[in-house]
Amino acid sequence: MSLINDLINLDLTDTTKKIIAEYIWIGGSGMDLRSKARTLSGPVSDPKELPKWNYDGSSTGQAPGTDSEVILYPQAIFKDPFRRGNNILVMCDAYTPAGDPIPTNKRHAAAQIFSHPDVEKEVPWYGIEQEYTLLQKDVRWPIGWPVGGFPGPQGPYYCSAGADKAFGRDIVDSHYKACLYAGVNISGINGEVMPGQWEFQVGPSVGISAGDELWIARYILERITELAGVVLSFDPKPIPGDWNGAGAHTNYSTKTMREDGGIVVIKKAIEKLGLRHKEHIAAYGEGNERRLTGRHETADINSFSWGVANRGASIRVGRDTEKDGKGYFEDRRPASNMDPYVVTSMIAETTILLK
Repeated sequence: MSLINDLINLDLTDTTKKIIAEYIWIGGSGMDLRSKARTLSGPVSDPKELPKWNYDGSSTGQAPGTDSEVILYPQAIFKDPFRRGNNILVMCDAYTPAGDPIPTNKRHAAAQIFSHPDVEKEVPWYGIEQEYTLLQKDVRWPIGWPVGGFPGPQGPYYCSAGADKAFGRDIVDSHYKACLYAGVNISGINGEVMPGQWEFQVGPSVGISAGDELWIARYILERITELAGVVLSFDPKPIPGDWNGAGAHTNYSTKTMREDGGIVVIKKAIEKLGLRHKEHIAAYGEGNERRLTGRHETADINSFSWGVANRGASIRVGRDTEKDGKGYFEDRRPASNMDPYVVTSMIAETTILLK
């Protein structure tokens, strides 16, 4: 094993200019991350310098076997925390050989919204709070929980310390540092209300980069849990009953919201979000109805509400935003398994482009 570890950690920079690029894309389920690696002749810092590549879409649920070739377009580059050196992770989206985005490519439509002049002018900022649950590999039950049983009720686990309260911190801290190494704008971590559940935050990030960074952060977490022999779950309600679900609360502001008098713009934006509540809910993640029950710090899925410092509302405005008369608000509706390209672009579309 020591030899294997030596080889895994082998630094290539002194022996070759060649690097390894791990091309990453989203599979047919919309949540399954796929990747494969290729050798490049030297370091690359701009995704435009990277070659397009292809994969077998019939094996990912994204193309028929009779016409299975799907083309990867490199879109964003991050440093590889696993191979290190000059090696890179490459976030890609997927197209047909004719150059049309395949149906599961949500990034393409999001990029069109974020490139709209009215959206670009507003410089939309996002901060996404990604909650997730760590499960024991063989029994698919949260880590730290007795197999077939339950821990004590919620209360002592949120932001906790101690072997009987905080389960999986080694994975969480490894992920935190790996994201910083990669260049992901990860802004923090914390233990969540349900034991075995954690959260990391990405942002503030501008426009399409919020989606790129969250997907790469998810990929890095998948790789770390793979190494740890733990299963990563983004299910919005992994354990039925009196346990908190998992969301991806999305904090949002525009240039005019951040300026003096921005609270007026914020209130108008919230009003627009209320008018399209059903459309947003339909795009905010699978199984979200199991989470948005009006309990466990959520609003009911069928109603729209907002309030200052109210974690039981659809939209929460912070105390500082109210006091300063400018700032940001939090959309608490997205589920943990939402697509950040869809959610971030939809919020921008509704609040900026909807007249």
